[in-house]
Amino acid sequence: MNTQQNQIHKKISIAHFSWEFPPAIWGGLGTFATELTKQQIAQGHQVTVFAINDANSLSPEEVQNGITVYRPKLIDITQSLSIVSNPDLQSWGKHLSFFSDVFSYNLLSAKTLVDTIAQSSNGHHVDMIEAHDWLGIFGGMMAKKALNVPLIFHVHSTEHGRSVGNGSPTIQHIEKTGAENADGVITVSYAMQEELQQLGFPAEKIRVCWNGIDPEKYDTSKIPIEKRKELRRRYGIEDDEIFLFFIGRLVTVKGAIQLVEAMPQILEQFPKVKLVMLGVGDLDNAIRSMVQDLSIADNVILRTEFVPEDERILHYAASDVVVLPSLYEPFGIVCTEAMSMGKPVVVGARGINGMREQIISSGDGQCGIHINPFDPSDIAWGVNKILSSPEEWKNMGENGRKRVYELFTWQHVAARAMDIYEEFLR
Repeated sequence: MNTQQNQIHKKISIAHFSWEFPPAIWGGLGTFATELTKQQIAQGHQVTVFAINDANSLSPEEVQNGITVYRPKLIDITQSLSIVSNPDLQSWGKHLSFFSDVFSYNLLSAKTLVDTIAQSSNGHHVDMIEAHDWLGIFGGMMAKKALNVPLIFHVHSTEHGRSVGNGSPTIQHIEKTGAENADGVITVSYAMQEELQQLGFPAEKIRVCWNGIDPEKYDTSKIPIEKRKELRRRYGIEDDEIFLFFIGRLVTVKGAIQLVEAMPQILEQFPKVKLVMLGVGDLDNAIRSMVQDLSIADNVILRTEFVPEDERILHYAASDVVVLPSLYEPFGIVCTEAMSMGKPVVVGARGINGMREQIISSGDGQCGIHINPFDPSDIAWGVNKILSSPEEWKNMGENGRKRVYELFTWQHVAARAMDIYEEFLR
């Protein structure tokens, strides 16, 4: 992963099948596709993106910062799918309309790409197709077969992992088939590489390319101290209190429940801790009930709404310690953000968890603590260990930010991705 940023790569034409792309971004997949394509354009490559047309309200074709973006208007094929679908898809009920959107997006995007190439009179071509997650692999496979060009399947997460071992057999089959049909498979961490091999993905095809961050944007020194204090006051956090920050979806795999369960043990040793949890998800009510049952309502602030990026950056800047006890985390961009903001980070490090590759938990380069996210007592131990040494917070934060510059900038990510492309182009 020590790719040189200034390595010269052959200029190629790349087509991305990415369900998410600005302005329709909901998670890490969209952020990755946005930043990677931006770097690829800067390197002189030709980039085309096929993305979801959210509610059919967006332009079907535009040029965005040098990137040609197609968003085919979707056709509702739910009724037709219900006739031919398997029992698993039929069990989706009203959610079958989502699968309809996914299939329609892939089919129309692949047709658009193939037609664009076939009808082009200006020498337009595609050298490489990259399909992101199961949401884009249908289109990638269709276009690969029609155009006879290499296909990279970029796996950001798996259905097995997202659902903690359950999930849709159909989606799992799509992922496996995508890997078998692709020339190469990129995944976001060595932990994910291990998971894919366990799931039967062809090991010889898998390559690791970490996600990245813009450390110039995620920089605490650019946030005025008064703005940080103002946010703390909004949450009722006094100057002599500790701002513990959790950011992420309120779903099982993010470990939010275990973190709340750990709070009484944290407060027993450090009563002046206030935990701010920022995120949305189906565990909202369960967490609120647990907070009341544990009598820690004065120390846990739950903010369940989506906030823009600049406000998320402000939260990092205002916090003292970031805690991310994910049970399953393919990479964990929030960890990279916290590191870039110069904050010590407590991360889940059991099971499939890419954050353990980011955080050094001991020695001269220590930037955080590894914990067992399945055990609330271990979460409390990790948080308390950091809180016991406030004089080390600054050093940990500086180490984390330095590590971001060394390994996790988008320039590093794009260079690594191009290395992988060239390997499979050969």
